[in-house]
Formats: sequence, C-alpha cells, structure tokens
Amino acid sequence: MELLVATHNQHKKEEIQQILQGLFEVKSLTDYDIHDEIIEDGHTFHENALIKAKYCFDKTGIPSLGDDSGLVVDALDGRPGIYSARYASNHDFPKNISKVLEELGNNTNRSAYFVTVLCYYSIEGPKYYEGRVYGNLLSENKGKQGFGYDPVFVPEGYELTFAEMEPEHKNRISHRKKALDAFLADMEQ
Repeated sequence: MELLVATHNQHKKEEIQQILQGLFEVKSLTDYDIHDEIIEDGHTFHENALIKAKYCFDKTGIPSLGDDSGLVVDALDGRPGIYSARYASNHDFPKNISKVLEELGNNTNRSAYFVTVLCYYSIEGPKYYEGRVYGNLLSENKGKQGFGYDPVFVPEGYELTFAEMEPEHKNRISHRKKALDAFLADMEQ
C-alpha cells in the first residue's frame, strides 16, 4: 500500500521507511513533484499534522501521513514546541540549538522530551497517533548522526545523545518510532 508522507525532508522519509520495514511504499512530496509550501499555522502539534496530511490527501487522493514533531523543554515553559524547526532560524538547527541552550543558561533543570504527532488522513478522515521520548539536554553538541536537536538530547536510560547513536538504534527508541508503532497497531486491526 502506498503512503504519502507530507515532507520533503529526506532524513524523515528514510527514518519512516526504516521504521515501517517495507510494510508501506513510502513516498514524499518530492516523489510527487509537489513543491507548494504547506502553511503550518496550527497552534498545536495535532493541528499542524492535520494540515499537512489533509493537504496531501486533497491534492493526490492517496492516504497521507502528516507529522509534526518538536522538542518540549520543561524549564522553557514548553518552548520551542511547535516552533522547533524555526525557533531561531528556519531549519537552521545549529542556530536553533544555540538559542535553546542560551535560554537555558545554567539552569539545572535540563529535562525535555521529543514528541511526534502523526495524522493519518484517508477517505475516512483523520486519525492521530502520538509518541514521546523523555530525556535531558546537554550544554554542548555531541555526535554527528541524526538531525535537529539530536546532538544535545540524551534519552532517559542512555548516556549517548541521539546524534551519537547509530540511526538504527535511535529509530528503535525514538518518538517517531513510538507514534509509528501506534499507527501500525491500528492499521493491523
């Protein structure tokens, strides 16, 4: 079965493809030559995931998966949250990381979590799936793998950042994996 993922991000497409282990033929917006900017003007992860999934489904008629993910930092009252990708600069994660670390300063509360909300949109309408992974933020980058805030995020129970882990290992414990597992469990019913 074909599944259109509402992204141009090759990392995200590959991560989803790896997690779904060939159960779906994962396609991206690039594969469909859709280059319109999808305006994410929702106020929650759920609203933004719906905007993306519905846009893709309306455009192609193919069941679509919208994903909105972000980093939620307790000491920053939940920021960067839905603005994670454009917190300091649009998809410039070194700048985004710097802003988060600067705002945290010497705060000893470094707890944070990554969240992914998936919206699967088909002829039956939307369905939502959520995954979270809790951890702590370092004060400096470590590792070269992954993307986004991975170099400063250490998941609970681990000593390595997501960026220090092999992609296969990260993909077994990530927030996106947990949301996709919920999606797969629902699809198998």
